[in-house]
Amino acid sequence: MNTLMFIGGVLVMVVAIAASIALHEVGHLLPAKKFGLRVPQYMIGFGKTLFSFKRGETEYGLKAIPLGGYVSMVGMYPPRAQAVAGKKPGLMTRAFGQLIDDARSQANEQVVDTDAGRMFYQLPIHKRIIIMLGGPLVNLVIGFVMIAIVVMGFGVSTATTTVSEVYQCMATAQNADEAQCGANDRSAPAYAAGLRPGDTITSVNGQPVAHDEWYELTGVIREHPGQSIALEYERDGTSHSTTLTPYRTERPQLDPNGYPVSGDDGKMLTEQVGFVGMSSSVQNLPQPLSAVPAVVGNQLTQIGNVILHLPQRLVDVAQAAFGTEERDPNGPVSVVGVGRIAGEINASEQLGLQDKVASLISLIGGLNLALFAFNLIPLLPLDGGHVAGALFEGLKRFFARLRGQKDVAPVDTLKLLPLTYVVVVGMMIMGGLLIYADIFKPIQIF
Repeated sequence: MNTLMFIGGVLVMVVAIAASIALHEVGHLLPAKKFGLRVPQYMIGFGKTLFSFKRGETEYGLKAIPLGGYVSMVGMYPPRAQAVAGKKPGLMTRAFGQLIDDARSQANEQVVDTDAGRMFYQLPIHKRIIIMLGGPLVNLVIGFVMIAIVVMGFGVSTATTTVSEVYQCMATAQNADEAQCGANDRSAPAYAAGLRPGDTITSVNGQPVAHDEWYELTGVIREHPGQSIALEYERDGTSHSTTLTPYRTERPQLDPNGYPVSGDDGKMLTEQVGFVGMSSSVQNLPQPLSAVPAVVGNQLTQIGNVILHLPQRLVDVAQAAFGTEERDPNGPVSVVGVGRIAGEINASEQLGLQDKVASLISLIGGLNLALFAFNLIPLLPLDGGHVAGALFEGLKRFFARLRGQKDVAPVDTLKLLPLTYVVVVGMMIMGGLLIYADIFKPIQIF
């Protein structure tokens, strides 16, 4: 049964990845057609065409290798005569001229006479940018919707004001290795005040605290060491009140979300604060729509951090794959790794059905946010490379107008073909490394 559940999770992710890629390409297709650009092909996958059909000017189809997709648009690169008119060929063009010319001919082989005026390089700059950003923006929307479903429908793991554990003495509260309290150990303030697991604290010092405001409560406790604090709490539907005096102790510094803060040297920062010896019950609480942007933003920040430090992250993956280190659960993974994680989630006996569904939806959302961020990298053949080329042309035209120039040749991004090949090879090496690591040294989530 677990094997079938694992396969089921993998298949869910395969379908999700294929749909995400297909919709990404639709994000390019629709604005391209809207702006009058001729689109000969819309294909999912690469290699041999398995089946296809034609509607209007466009052939739609599925290819044998489902590792991506593409929309072919006529006139992606200016013809050589326009690209170099009146200008001495640069070093890159002289060194790789034949390679560039061959690629230009292949890219423009579908151009016909009736395409004049409706080719990609002839479009206004803002329209080119809209077309190239259309794909990533679709992934962003999908990611936002998936995260919204989880946040609003299933809830977010939240520390609540319901008490999960009350330590009898300070020895066990501050040291997990202490199995029991000694005769001379000080009682923990929460236990001495009569609080017990299951109690829900409703106010502190006369100020109401909502069920999801555990860190508001602990903030007051941390700020008042040695000072009496009045609490009201509910137990079995009955209200009670008590007072406690937090002990002064050294505890980790926390950020606004309750996570420990580390210094520049990576060591956890500490401070002298109040401590009472109780912990929170964590529950999945549905959040309003207004909470979704912060969750999406946090995920994009984490993804951006991985991309910005990608070389080091890949070194870490290689060391783990060919050494004894463990994989970083927040590090990069391949589509194989994503599928494997989905399978393990679906086959896990530690998760209920609702948690499995929420986790898979969240994984799909995170995948699309990663596709959005990765495609914005300003390097060809990624969408961000084409956007960067259009922006550079806009900047070039702006300064030309300041000089009184009217005829400005379009920017020929095809001259960056050698760099593009380097990026493609780098992506292939990265993909191969991640796939190897995801097979032989996968990330452990359970």
